[in-house]
This record gives sequence, structure tokens and C-alpha cells, in this order.
Amino acid sequence: MEPTLVVVTGPVPQPALDHLQAAGVQLRVGTADTLPVSELHALVAGADAVLTLLTAKVDDAFLDAVGPQVRVVANVAVGYNNIDVAACTARGVTVTNTPGVLTDATADIALALILMATRRLGEGERLIRSGQPWQWGMLFHLGTGIQGRRLGIIGMGQIGLATARRAKACGMTIAYSNRNRVDRAAEQELDATYLSLDELLATSDVVSVHCPSTPATHHLIDAARLAQMKPGAFLVNTARGPIVDEAALVEALRSGTIAGAALDVFEHEPTVHPGLLELDNAVLVPHVGSATLETRTAMALLAADNALRVLGGQAPLTPVR
Repeated sequence: MEPTLVVVTGPVPQPALDHLQAAGVQLRVGTADTLPVSELHALVAGADAVLTLLTAKVDDAFLDAVGPQVRVVANVAVGYNNIDVAACTARGVTVTNTPGVLTDATADIALALILMATRRLGEGERLIRSGQPWQWGMLFHLGTGIQGRRLGIIGMGQIGLATARRAKACGMTIAYSNRNRVDRAAEQELDATYLSLDELLATSDVVSVHCPSTPATHHLIDAARLAQMKPGAFLVNTARGPIVDEAALVEALRSGTIAGAALDVFEHEPTVHPGLLELDNAVLVPHVGSATLETRTAMALLAADNALRVLGGQAPLTPVR
């Protein structure tokens, strides 16, 4: 009998590969984060388990390429919009993700982006690097303080909660919109107000997006929703790019409909709308929400454990339901 084959669709931290090899599986690892579809399908052929990066699209064609023996697709991400879960379920393939282990790292980035946007830190850094002359002054490069301002969180899951705790520690008040109210203890801890999305947009000084990317949330923040925001408000997105209509966001930033935006994710990643690149009131960072060595290692180890448990006949630690 051939050894169990586990395929990892791209580079991951070495401890996860060591963990898989110690389990006695045959290991095959992709050489790049993003592969052409034909190369990706050739890579995964014959796998019993696949650890997928979020750049790997798992659909019927992918599953056909892997073969009927595949038992688990373990996504090395908390989001799984790259995976057709229904197609996997129809074939008896378990899908897992990596919630929890990236919560703090992503919430840190969300808070950093709030501060970068409101205090105009990106503009300031570009000014210094440009070599243009500048001089301290009382009215020079004024930003906006966040103390006493309302943070409106769209999607109060683990990352949304962690972001709220950080913002509250900085003196912000918290409102949130979610499919369901969070438990009473969390609401009381944060003194958080539960609002409809419309009311949250109309009353928040900073709106931070933390909901999953699904067909229902595609362009959730469009021109109409941006127009509902306060003129001096800021939009932050550390969730998934397609939740925000980038073309509409460019127009809202140009026209002053909102004061600024800070994005860690993009609608057509890695391509960024050219209009955003021209705007000083747009802070742009390259999808680094979970990009710490510790977090990415923990994510890959959790995905490896999920795969090994399913291969061993056990329930995975974090199945997608």
C-alpha cells in the first residue's frame, strides 16, 4: 500500500511540514503561493489530504484533479471563500479552517489601520520619504483623535471582538452589527451597542469590516452604503476585499463623502484599484493581517492537525460547518 499523500499547495512555515513528516505521510509542497490552475491541479493529483492556501481555488475541477480518494481540504486561513464547500460536501470531503489562532494578529492590524487613517500616518511617512521640505507647526498635518469616537464593527466574531477590546482600551465607544447579538457578558464588557447596519453606518466615526466574504456580503459596502456614513468617517477593511466595492470607495474618497479608508485586503487582489493609489486619504497595506511568524506557524500547524485527524478517523479540530 502506498503511503498517505498530503499536498500543501504552497510554502508554509517549516514546523508544520516537520509535523506532517513526523506523522509518516508522504509530503508534496507547492513552490509558490499562487500557481497556474494547470500546475495546481497537477500538484494535488492523488492526494489524500490537501492543505490549501487562500490563493488556491477549490472547486469541482480541483476536486476532479485530486481524485476520489481525497478526504480533507484543510484551509490555512480562517476565511474559506476560496473553497466551494458544497462541492466538497457532496463528495464526502471534509473542509476545515484555522479560526482563533490569527485573531490577535489581525485585530492588531485593524487597530493599526484605524490609527494610520485617523492620524494620517501614511501621508506623513510618504512626505518624509519624498524629500520635500517640512517644518513642525501648530496646524501642520493635523489628524483626528479617536478618544470618545464611535467604532462601528461589521461582523462581531472573534476578530471583531478582539478589535473592539483594543479600541475600547484606546478610549473609543463600541457599536456593532451582526447576524446575531453577541452574548450579554461580551456586550457588558465592551459596553457595546447592537445596531442595524444602516444605523451603524450613519452614527460611527470609524467603520471596521470583519464579516466573512460570501455571496450575501459581496459589495456589502457599496456606493449607497458609503453615502450613509458620516462625512468625517473612516472605513477600515481587514476581512476580504470583495466586501467593499473599490470603485465606489474611490469616488467616496475623492468626493469627501467619507474622510478616509484603510485597507489590508483588496477586491481583485493582488491588483489594487488605480484610483486608490492616487489618494492620500487611502492607507493601503498588502494583506498582512495575520503576517507574524508566530501566527502563520500556528495557522499551518492547526491545518496540519486537522488533516491528520481526519486521515486518522478522528473529528477535525476546526471544521467548517
